[in-house]
Amino acid sequence: DDLLRRAACQEAQAFGNELIPATMPLKKATVFLNPAACKGKARNLFEKNAAPILHLSGLDVTVVKTDYEGQAKKLLELMENTDLIIIAGGDGTVQEVITGLLRRADEAAFSKIPIGFIPLGKTCTLSHTLYPESTNQVQHITNATLAILKGETVPLDVLQIKGEKEQPVFAVSSLRWGSYRDAGVKVGKYWYLGPLKTKAAHFFSTFKEWPQKHEAALMYVGPTERPPEEPEEKPSRPPLYVRLYRRLRLYWSSPKEIPQEVTPQDWEELKLSTIELSIATRNRQLDLTRTEDFMDICIEADTVSKGQFVHRGSQKMRDPHTCPEGSQCIQASRCILQLPEGTEGSFGIDNEEYEAMPVEVKLLPRKLRFFCDPRVREQMLHAAVQ
Repeated sequence: DDLLRRAACQEAQAFGNELIPATMPLKKATVFLNPAACKGKARNLFEKNAAPILHLSGLDVTVVKTDYEGQAKKLLELMENTDLIIIAGGDGTVQEVITGLLRRADEAAFSKIPIGFIPLGKTCTLSHTLYPESTNQVQHITNATLAILKGETVPLDVLQIKGEKEQPVFAVSSLRWGSYRDAGVKVGKYWYLGPLKTKAAHFFSTFKEWPQKHEAALMYVGPTERPPEEPEEKPSRPPLYVRLYRRLRLYWSSPKEIPQEVTPQDWEELKLSTIELSIATRNRQLDLTRTEDFMDICIEADTVSKGQFVHRGSQKMRDPHTCPEGSQCIQASRCILQLPEGTEGSFGIDNEEYEAMPVEVKLLPRKLRFFCDPRVREQMLHAAVQ
């Protein structure tokens, strides 16, 4: 581990040794660190593996430590200009930071700030997309930190989830509602059963009312066509005489009525009865060249035996986005989930628990740019070409 840390620090020092003009300010990086992540080990993991790399790279680093759940959302409202945002934690920290960022009044400007993710939490879904797989935790953290310095980014989709009264919540992974999620939350209670705790949690949940059905009404709109990529470089300003000529021509020409194009949205309605419903982005199977933007809605059949439920529950703990055979899969850019009155239970939004309520889920395609490992980006482009 020490050899990995040393190699990463030497690589970071090469960035720190680069000369910059005297008039150019240092790049500011704001780190949002959740010390409670990974059962309280996150602070130590960050200070040993990531902090030395960031300081050696020549960045002006400000570390903001969160003390309680939801604090990152409030801190984002007060954050001043920064060149980089770095999230050090797990799925919950990512969800809090992007929610705080996209709730700002000036979110259009702040959403263009690139975001780095240092995986320190128990669940780090985003790291599967951004970084190569690694069994060594130190290597995984140092690779993620170095990827921020290398500057390669990928655009990620975001889900905007809005209730009737609450402010919107934003997610980069998924919204889950159903029996597998409810049983998965209780796995930690059976820690004394060791490797059998996952099966035990799902087995004991079958003692409730069976079959476990979740009924709702779903309205959705199909995929939208992806607009062309906007050029990063702004076109040069035309000369003064060209600008004057254009203004005079506009002034003397007769005003034209601009026809308002109303694009009718073809909403489709569906009554569903399911054991679990998930609405997920395509960030796990990121395709940089696809021509349509959509989210995946997976409606799992409620005709599941207790044995299948226990078996699939173990699979869902390893990969929550598996859509088993017999499920109904829908591609949509926007949907409204209506729940019957008196519905109890919770949603899992990026592995964070929220009260179940009627919600509108809207896809914000390519909303945020995250730093990724250059090797992963090359693999994505190579796969797209093939």
